[in-house]
Amino acid sequence: MSEVKGEFIAVSTGMNLGGQISVIAKDYIQKADVVFALMPHTLAERWLERLNPNVKSLQPFYGVGKYRMQSYEEMIEAMMDEVRKGKKVCGAFYGHAGVFACVPRLTIDKAREEGFRALMEPGISAEACLYADIGIDPGVHGIQGYEASQFLFYNQSLNNAAHAVMWQIGIVGEHTATQFETKPEWVEVFVERLEEWYPLSHEVILYEAAVLPIEEPRIEYLQLKDLPVAEMSTKTTLIIPPVRNLELNSKVLERMGLQPEDIAHG
Repeated sequence: MSEVKGEFIAVSTGMNLGGQISVIAKDYIQKADVVFALMPHTLAERWLERLNPNVKSLQPFYGVGKYRMQSYEEMIEAMMDEVRKGKKVCGAFYGHAGVFACVPRLTIDKAREEGFRALMEPGISAEACLYADIGIDPGVHGIQGYEASQFLFYNQSLNNAAHAVMWQIGIVGEHTATQFETKPEWVEVFVERLEEWYPLSHEVILYEAAVLPIEEPRIEYLQLKDLPVAEMSTKTTLIIPPVRNLELNSKVLERMGLQPEDIAHG
């Protein structure tokens, strides 16, 4: 008899409880020997338990003041322990399991290194939700996205003729990987960075996707200068609309023998 070999499947459950999960992700959850869950709400965990009674939450691995990489390593090891026992392990992660979530990726890498089958199923992320909720089409002006602290600390640049999305604005400037909030003075420095491309009066959007069927998404308009006093959390995203129109590249048009009126729009 051949030895039963474990596997790890990371599935994405979408942002909104129960309504945005794919058929294949749901099937993996139902057929797993054990499901490890990282959900935004306990109600989401209860919903998973209706699909598979053997659900273990990964939330307890977090701790106040605890270094996040330690938490991540413990999560990975907990899931890999079950894989090594020959079990079919499913990791259920809200949103898209590959977006701002290193645990699924690292677990897949580790499982493959040890010779186990491992893969990820995509899902509906906060980015997909904001396109629908706010009405942004990335094909109109273009779109660029940065993790807010990465943009703050590194020499990144912006095209202010396109939409800019700043993820995790609610923890911008948090550099210890032990806290889950920002400080007004850090947000002020962030705003100063943005002044290179935008006036302080420019209207921006704070967005939070709905995670429960009874919730509405948060879509709050405010001026850039008011960002330091705005209420934000780990699930808040900053959206910065374009401040100027797109400009045609005259050198390219000349090279191709085209005139501005030759360019189709829409």
